[in-house]
Amino acid sequence: MQLKFAAATLGVALALAGCQRTTYSDLGPASRPSQPAPLAAQPVSGVQSSALPDPTASASANVNSAQFPTAPTAPATATGNDQMAATALDVKKESMVGNWKVSNAGASCDMFLTLTNLGGGSRGCAGVLTSMGSWEVSGKQVALKDRSGNVIGNLYKTADSRFDGTLTGGQPVSLSR
Repeated sequence: MQLKFAAATLGVALALAGCQRTTYSDLGPASRPSQPAPLAAQPVSGVQSSALPDPTASASANVNSAQFPTAPTAPATATGNDQMAATALDVKKESMVGNWKVSNAGASCDMFLTLTNLGGGSRGCAGVLTSMGSWEVSGKQVALKDRSGNVIGNLYKTADSRFDGTLTGGQPVSLSR
């Protein structure tokens, strides 16, 4: 028993001996690490400036119109959301609590909604729906939010157990039971 105690005491003493602090002030001037010499400033040539060509101009001598993509247009789902908002059914937050099947971009997954502040989550979802962390009801609209509180999609009640809408990227999404 005394041998075990002696071995344990020796082990603790060795461990503590390895924890001693060493600073450069403890070392002599010859043992201190040397600092690298500062770098000399390098000359810089003058800055040139000129106007950029107008990217919206049609074919000109300096602009290749094929290098610029066409300007985006408003997503077609915007009018779909307006129509859904106009014909949406009333929503009660309590009726949304529970498990929902989510359909998005031809894929489906599960989403569980609760009444707590960060009470939502998805299982098996892809894309922006993986970041879903909360939701809230505002009038007839249901907003899905990420864990930072940013809106990632808006839904409207279109049937007794169905909500349809779009994600922020314009992709259609639906919840059903």
